[in-house]
Amino acid sequence: MRYFLPDGEGAVSMTSSSMNGRVIAVTGGARGIGREIARQLALAGARVAIGDVDGAAARRTADELGRTGRTGRTVEGLELDVTDTASFTAFLTAVEDHWGPIDVLVNNAGVMWVGKFDEEPDSATDRQLAVNLHGVIRGVRLAAPAMRERGRGQIVTVASLASKVAPPGESTYAATKHGVLGYLTGVREELRGSGVQISVIMPGVVDTELAAGTATGAAKLLTPADVAKTVVAVIHRPRFEVTIPRYVGPLARLVTVFPQFARDFAIRRMVPDQVRSTNKSARAAYESRAVTDEDDTGPA
Repeated sequence: MRYFLPDGEGAVSMTSSSMNGRVIAVTGGARGIGREIARQLALAGARVAIGDVDGAAARRTADELGRTGRTGRTVEGLELDVTDTASFTAFLTAVEDHWGPIDVLVNNAGVMWVGKFDEEPDSATDRQLAVNLHGVIRGVRLAAPAMRERGRGQIVTVASLASKVAPPGESTYAATKHGVLGYLTGVREELRGSGVQISVIMPGVVDTELAAGTATGAAKLLTPADVAKTVVAVIHRPRFEVTIPRYVGPLARLVTVFPQFARDFAIRRMVPDQVRSTNKSARAAYESRAVTDEDDTGPA
């Protein structure tokens, strides 16, 4: 298999031994991006634990993917609430009891509410902070110390281009993703030299339930496979910041040197105004289930 890093460094060749036997835990893995990440990792030879607040969906997905790996049963589904420390601890412990030390934790669980900032329900604000930001912090805090003690390991977080920009209509979501990038930047420095790698994947709009009804702006609509291929490539060759599409990262850095009026003009041309563009009726079912209610099964 050949996986392409989206930063211009070319293809990464994935041999049958590249992932063979590695233990990888994926949060929010029952659907969407998480499911595709699990599928591709299993195909690459890894042993994959899917964690999801919908435990039944996690087990169904594991049953469907469990025989796609190279040898025997390679995918297991477990219940996981990333907003609860006891639940996250139990998930990581169950994975280690079953397969041994976790080589890679993929923080993928996430939720998003879209609309005017002053119309966002408190429950949606709280839910996004709890899942998108605190869930990542919790996962890192629980998984990284054991990796550091072993002198090896990797934490890959599926964030968003909203870590770099803040589309109108996604203010709280962008705040959580900015927070994730800031947190991981600091943690990465603390772990420097420890053998633990930190990676942040920042895709644009991906064709999943989380993004239903939203606009893509200047970038093309991505697929879960686009993100999953990048995750597999980054596990094989660790990088810290990776954007999808690849040109967005350098472009975002370039825009920051512009005067404010030029920066505003460029961002408005590239970033969609989700207040004006989003079809709220197309998002109603998802937001009722995943953001304003107690469910965090959506991908980040």
